[in-house]
Amino acid sequence: MAVKGDETRMRLIEATRDLIEAKGYHGTGLNEVLAASGAPRGSLYHHFPGGKDQLVGEALTRAGKEIDALVRELSSGAAGADELVHALLGALADRMEAADYAKGCPVATVALEVSATHEPLRRICADVYGAWERALADALCAEGRPADEAEELSGTVLALIEGALVLARARRSRTPVERARRRVRTLLAS
Repeated sequence: MAVKGDETRMRLIEATRDLIEAKGYHGTGLNEVLAASGAPRGSLYHHFPGGKDQLVGEALTRAGKEIDALVRELSSGAAGADELVHALLGALADRMEAADYAKGCPVATVALEVSATHEPLRRICADVYGAWERALADALCAEGRPADEAEELSGTVLALIEGALVLARARRSRTPVERARRRVRTLLAS
């Protein structure tokens, strides 16, 4: 029985992740999550007694871990941080195109929407972004860059990535991502 419960819980989290990425926190209703996941209403309240906020928080955390895993996977095949970021931007742009620009960054939509009004979700978004920055900083340190330089560069690169994804979604074009890919190479070569 625990396996079925775990599967239902994961379906709820995945459905929420997909919906909040495309529609945001306020644009995603619990009835929509239930319909997309195929889970019964009772399962929602059983697995997420904290309601929508708990469900969204877990969906954001899961999305963060998925990008972390992608970064680790790409790191293993990249010759350096510039190749890692180049490949990451390509993968994110491909993902966005495949979703017909309905999705971009799995965290940005919620971060932009609730950061000023919802402290627990803001903290989760900040933690996810912090983990991504650390992963990029680690890749830069592995190339021999000093820690303070790597930290500053990782924040700059993450801002460039996030901005490119937002612009690409708004324009329904991967051009901003391709521009960012070129600039990251220049930035990290210096």
